[in-house]
Amino acid sequence: MTMSLEENRALVRRIPEEVWSRGDMAAADAVLAAEFVNHNPAFGHPPTREGYKQTVAAFRAAFPDLSMVVDHILAEGDLVALRFRVRGTHRAQFGVFAASGRPIEFTGSASFRVEDGRVAELWVNGDLLGLLQQIGGRVVPG
Repeated sequence: MTMSLEENRALVRRIPEEVWSRGDMAAADAVLAAEFVNHNPAFGHPPTREGYKQTVAAFRAAFPDLSMVVDHILAEGDLVALRFRVRGTHRAQFGVFAASGRPIEFTGSASFRVEDGRVAELWVNGDLLGLLQQIGGRVVPG
């Protein structure tokens, strides 16, 4: 199934809008291919669709008011790239960090490959160091 660039952009937009901002795991199942590969898995989660859903759940548990906004989105062929901004409040344990009640905001970029009407692959770079510093993490000179 060949999709238009606009259809690819609309498909990918569902990830920040429905999966991340609303925690809608049914949307994740609808958007991500069964054989989805996350090339940058986090927190020891597997690079699969289920692992990606675990990552989203971990973020949403710690930042229940999390919202992800798309600042820019581009599509060419079967690839979609976006720049995103995440906001929320640190309300529960996140890794080794106890709830701080602090607001957070960080940015990132992601590239997606669409195949047969679903997202087949993801590459993401987010400012996790900036996030951790906002909730109490420190950079220790080495």
